[in-house]
Amino acid sequence: MKITGITAWIVPLTSHETYYMAGGKTCDTVDSVVVRVDTDEGLNGWGEVCPIPHYLAAYANGVIPAIEEMMPVLLGADPIGPEALMHKLDQHLIGHDYAKSAIDTALWDITAKAANLPLYALLGGRQTKDMPLYHSITCVEPEEMARMAKEAYAAGMRQFQVKLGADNNWEADVARLSLVREAVGNGPLVYGDWNNSGTQLDCTRTVRSVAHLDIMLEAPCPTFEECAAVHAASGLPMKMDELAHDTASLLQAHKLGIMDAVALKLSKFGGLSAMRRARDLCMHLGARMCIEDTWGSDITTGAVLHLAASTAPRNLLNTCDLSGYVSPRIDDGAPMRENGRIKPPAGVGHGISPNIETLGQEAARFD
Repeated sequence: MKITGITAWIVPLTSHETYYMAGGKTCDTVDSVVVRVDTDEGLNGWGEVCPIPHYLAAYANGVIPAIEEMMPVLLGADPIGPEALMHKLDQHLIGHDYAKSAIDTALWDITAKAANLPLYALLGGRQTKDMPLYHSITCVEPEEMARMAKEAYAAGMRQFQVKLGADNNWEADVARLSLVREAVGNGPLVYGDWNNSGTQLDCTRTVRSVAHLDIMLEAPCPTFEECAAVHAASGLPMKMDELAHDTASLLQAHKLGIMDAVALKLSKFGGLSAMRRARDLCMHLGARMCIEDTWGSDITTGAVLHLAASTAPRNLLNTCDLSGYVSPRIDDGAPMRENGRIKPPAGVGHGISPNIETLGQEAARFD
């Protein structure tokens, strides 16, 4: 089997509500790049990447030029066994992991289709019927965030990510965490997320004020050392996110004792090949994992759900139905959350079949 061409589309994804985060960051409408890798045997694979420029050193308009740069390696190559081809791409083009993640996802889709298997069968085998989700709550007024938490709780959600720091008011962040914790009662997981944009002083004041609560901290400050200092100030468990992007960063966070949990994101690691290796390392280190991506619709969601489904439940903290936060849906038949949980797509490959009309006009074609 040989790759004969790649087609790309740019699809604007609009959040159902604007997300406000620390550091003045917002997420409203973001361009997602969808790619289709075609082969000479009629099989094709779908990938997607939706980079947020203030989150990654990446942007949607950089994806297609990067793919064009990779075409001399991709065209005519065997798509089966993605890791071998991804190694060649890494030798040809250093970095640009976000663009490579869409290609890698498509290669895994083709490989699973060629084997006539669901993708999770190639990633370790299905270990769970469905997976727990978390619900992300935008950083607005504390009372409104508590209302959102109650609404999500009534819909079956039991894990809540509370965005913090959007107004640079640590006392308001204390109220946000306290009111959400009260709103959902004892038991559900509640964690406060600064998206690595808080100051050590403000984060320390916040965590000392909520240290008596059952709260987890997520990504408080821009450096590992600052995060470790905030962790030491409260003794509360900590989840890594933005700073975790490769093997070295995972090992550093573990060594500092600040990786009780970690978010593994497809576009940060460069695709399922690298994500699977990171997943297995985290299982060895004993860290709980949120298996997800930075943003996206049904294709990236479907891919991460397969990896989550093939992860031991004791190591899986949660996953994310990214497509449930945005419109349009690329595949109307894709999985949706149900009572706070979600299943991987059915069928062979990653199970997502995009609606070509929804994708719109082709942005680029290479053959």
